[in-house]
Amino acid sequence: MVEVGKSLDLDIIRAALGRIRPYIHRTPVLTSSRLDVASEASLFFKCENFQKVGAFKARGATNAVFALDDEIARRGVATHSSGNHGAAVARAAQLRGVPAHIVMPSNSAKVKIRAVESYGAQVVFCEPTEEAREMKCAEVLRKAGAMLIHSFENEDVIAGQGTAAMELLEDVSDLDVIMCPVGGGGLLSGTAIVAKSMQPKIKVIAVEPANADDAAQSFRAGRRLVTEKKFTIADGLRTNIGEPNFKIVQRYVDDIITVSEEAIVSAMRTIWETMKIIIEPSAAVPYAAIMENKIGIAGKRVGIILTGGNVDLDELRWNL
Repeated sequence: MVEVGKSLDLDIIRAALGRIRPYIHRTPVLTSSRLDVASEASLFFKCENFQKVGAFKARGATNAVFALDDEIARRGVATHSSGNHGAAVARAAQLRGVPAHIVMPSNSAKVKIRAVESYGAQVVFCEPTEEAREMKCAEVLRKAGAMLIHSFENEDVIAGQGTAAMELLEDVSDLDVIMCPVGGGGLLSGTAIVAKSMQPKIKVIAVEPANADDAAQSFRAGRRLVTEKKFTIADGLRTNIGEPNFKIVQRYVDDIITVSEEAIVSAMRTIWETMKIIIEPSAAVPYAAIMENKIGIAGKRVGIILTGGNVDLDELRWNL
């Protein structure tokens, strides 16, 4: 893998879109007059909750798997993931007809474990710590001879994630702001490169839970910081931002802001109730920032990437 960010540009991301187009959805952009009135802005929601595997992760994983040359691909692919990226890699491997090995924490949501298994991947469980995930994945890579498809520290993954913003900016002109969540930084990196290349004056704003605010702390400090994460309902954003991803963020991103757990839940419920679509907590984080008035958007056109809709419905109360 080349050094992430050194050669990554709009042309590479456009090529990624061409590569993955047969295997993904071009997801719709939805609006809500009710949410526009509440925010005093024009909001455009890029609905990656309707994407294959139920999340934007399908884009990056598909691009990375299909970018491999045949000899490497035949040995299979592997990754560690709490869910969405693992399912995306498993699906991409199945489409290409190569083996997939997915290391998952033992406490992963059941819906995400089932999704990975449904694509025929071998699931390997580990203790629910970052160290355990990396160690178990390294062991799997040695034994299987597979290629690692990292969820964010991978140029092909970043390029694939950036295609969501590319589609959004093709469909909706003259956005003033584009917002997305930040965890490891793969989506944010791709989004920022696309946005600043296509519309140089656009503001790129990332949002993360206050309980998992390493990216915001790093952004303020001007250097990457690794923090211990507290509980957050936005489980997909517990990862510390990657080193190469942070370099891209420093170059292109205008701000990173944080939101409370209460705001995340409220934002998720508001979107479910108002727009009649299912999104997962991580996807609600950008709108939570708007609800908490963390960003001044009055009178502006704002694009928001709704990153996924994989909610563990077993946790809902179905029986009264």
